[in-house]
Amino acid sequence: MLNESLTGPEAGGTARRRRPKRTSRAVLIADRIADATITVGGLMVIFAVAGIMVFLVEVVVPLFTGGSVGTHTQYRLPPAEGAVLYTAVDEYNTVAVELGANGRLAAHHLRTGAMVANVDAGLGGADITAFAATLAGEEVMFGLADGSVRFGSVGIPIQVLAANGMPAGLRRLDERDATDGEAVYTPIAGGQVRKVALSFKSEEPQRVSDRPIRLLDYRLGGTVERPTRAFVTIDDAGAVRLSLAESRVNLLTRKASTRVSTSALPPLPDGLRPAFVLLTDKADQVYVAAEDGTILRYDTRDFDDPVLAERIDVLPGDLRLTAFRFLIGEQQIVVGASDGSADVYFRIQNHNAASTDGYSLVLAHPLERQPAPIVKVAPSKRSKMFATADADGNIWVRHATSEQTLLRLDAGEGAAGLVMSPRDNGLYAVDSRRQADFWSISVPHPETTLGTLFGKVWYEGYPAPSYTWQSSSGTDSFEEKFSLVPLIFGTIKATVYSLLFAVPIALLAAIYTSEFVQPRVRAVVKPMMEMMASLPSVVLGFIAALVLAPFVETWLAAVFAAFLTFPLSLLAAAYGWQFLPLTVAGRLSGVPKFLTMAAVVVLAGVLAVASAPWLEDLFFGGDVRAWANGDVGSGAPLVFFLAMPAAYILSALTYDRLAGRWLPALVPSGSGGAAKAKSLLRWLVVLGGAACASAALAAGMTWSGFEARGGMVDTYVQRNTLVVGFAMGFAVIPLIYTLAEDALNAVPEHLRAASLACGATPWQTAVRIILPAAVSGVFAAVMVGMGRAVGETMIVVMAAGNTPLMDWNVFNGLRALSANIAVELPEAVRDGTLYRVLFLAALTLFIMTFVINTAAEVVRQRFRKRAVQL
Repeated sequence: MLNESLTGPEAGGTARRRRPKRTSRAVLIADRIADATITVGGLMVIFAVAGIMVFLVEVVVPLFTGGSVGTHTQYRLPPAEGAVLYTAVDEYNTVAVELGANGRLAAHHLRTGAMVANVDAGLGGADITAFAATLAGEEVMFGLADGSVRFGSVGIPIQVLAANGMPAGLRRLDERDATDGEAVYTPIAGGQVRKVALSFKSEEPQRVSDRPIRLLDYRLGGTVERPTRAFVTIDDAGAVRLSLAESRVNLLTRKASTRVSTSALPPLPDGLRPAFVLLTDKADQVYVAAEDGTILRYDTRDFDDPVLAERIDVLPGDLRLTAFRFLIGEQQIVVGASDGSADVYFRIQNHNAASTDGYSLVLAHPLERQPAPIVKVAPSKRSKMFATADADGNIWVRHATSEQTLLRLDAGEGAAGLVMSPRDNGLYAVDSRRQADFWSISVPHPETTLGTLFGKVWYEGYPAPSYTWQSSSGTDSFEEKFSLVPLIFGTIKATVYSLLFAVPIALLAAIYTSEFVQPRVRAVVKPMMEMMASLPSVVLGFIAALVLAPFVETWLAAVFAAFLTFPLSLLAAAYGWQFLPLTVAGRLSGVPKFLTMAAVVVLAGVLAVASAPWLEDLFFGGDVRAWANGDVGSGAPLVFFLAMPAAYILSALTYDRLAGRWLPALVPSGSGGAAKAKSLLRWLVVLGGAACASAALAAGMTWSGFEARGGMVDTYVQRNTLVVGFAMGFAVIPLIYTLAEDALNAVPEHLRAASLACGATPWQTAVRIILPAAVSGVFAAVMVGMGRAVGETMIVVMAAGNTPLMDWNVFNGLRALSANIAVELPEAVRDGTLYRVLFLAALTLFIMTFVINTAAEVVRQRFRKRAVQL
């Protein structure tokens, strides 16, 4: 009855009610919200990265769009009385100025062709036989039939007036401009008026020859109070003279007096008929060119004793020289020929040259040919851009350094006058029929192509094409150099050296704390390492620049010694620890053992400092920096140190193979002092064998004439890659260590226990079981550290010297992509070439990071699939 009462229906009320086996609605809703939030967040991250990519591409694309033509105005000018010697345009593209051989100076409205002014230049009816102007176009010079020269200046002065400053009764030129017969007035923003006028000044003639002047060139220098003029003349007898005219202005009377000194250049070769003559801005070189392509270069650095330095022929066969003009900077020469070629030459230093001064004129930039002979060259006043016109009326706008043709225009007939606007935003041409064409052009980035950004470029003054970054200088004629290759190389160099320092330390530390350290020690060490990762890079850069760099420079020999004393001291201490009784070693494990290691590290540092003088005298001739420069000693020490790791591994393998049958390879079996002594003996034999092998290799390579210096080791500078490697290593080590240590601890415990149960030592277990199982996580840790090193900015800015060099010298500086952006961007003009190139550098860094991370993820997934099989 009792059992029935307990099992009957009445007992159901006393039994525990079972919970339904289904997930509550609240949990399902929370799960869906979390899933949607994660999905939306992931998509937003993808969209943000894609948006950054699109923005960078949008900023960079204009670098490669070439040039464009805006408005094109065409009209016919009144017939000219005689030849037109000079053509110029003002910087606002308002008027065009012509100076004729009849001594008249005329100004035309550039938009309509209407005459604005036509004045007498005051040359007194002189018979002009030659003419020259400076590249800026304001200073001109006339060669006369009586053998004299006359200086002048053509000005287009610009004034900004108040609205009430505009005179009454102006003649309207178009809907914008008006003239009073002397100047053009243009309303501008702010209720003001811009006045563009015309002026001309001339000086008294200076006699330089007894015969008519046929060719001349002219350069201006000096100061306002004491201007100097250098000019070269060739008379109809072929006599070449270089003259220096120095003017002095009386500060009281404001009258100028001019003194002219003349030096006769060596005579021209018989039969040479000069067609062009050029003079450099410093008056140290004179170029005389004949129609057959013969160029004579005179070295005039010694004014009293000029010499013919070089003679070359630049045209083959029967081609004729039709154009010969300097570009800005007056080093690059455009050589136009009858076959339509327009090539760029400049002078470089060449010790093997057949010249008297060790320089030679070389073809640096062969450009695309035009359909007809070149008749005019118009250089830019602010860049290496220039325009060339051929006999068929084709006008091409080119850039010398990038070797690209930016615009192709058609003027209908061969140009008699051609000039580029001072701001490179317009091109004015007049043909032989007096038909004038004006094109409004836009060529914002003529110097940038994929070749100039990522290839070798031959810049003027350089002995050969090179990868060069130099964005600014102190002269107006400076040419910006925008090769990104040195910056990419600097990024890779800083990353490689920092990882060489960081990866071994971080991984060995992770293995040690994961497999050998007691939990209470690990609980202290790991948080400290994680705190190191929070140090701002600007602090590390500050310490590297102001503390570490001077310390390394002062104790360079000690730094070299540290690479020996630290590993040798730790290994010696480890082998010595084996001789402790097991009971003592067990009691000292944990914190005492860790403190002992710290004491060994300190002792190794003391040994490095103490042994530095001995090491410096023995290996480096008493001075490490002089040795690095190649002044003392040989490259044998470098070969010895570099070969030592490989020699140690080879020595250990050889020892194990030869003695493995009678002496255990790693840790001897059995117990007692004999086994420990054999282990120590093995290490000493292997170390001695590695040292002997490295020394033999170094001696043999030195005997064969091999010099190891000049590559990884060369001239020492204070802020160098070694300092950057140390500083960036301290920034990267915590990241690699933390992630690698987590990956090692995530390995299932049964693998570790099974290995130890089979008789493997903890070191064998760590290296042969745990590390292979965790290799995907360890590899990811290294790649995260690489990403930090690639994108590091402040440490590189402050400690690397910011020198965009391309060498692996650990004692030299570098400039990385990220550091270059940080340094240059604050000074870059918005939408300018430098501005956009810096964004291209950012895009390059973005692509580098993306490719590296993608490749790393692919490799990591392969490692992970192998690890899952365990």
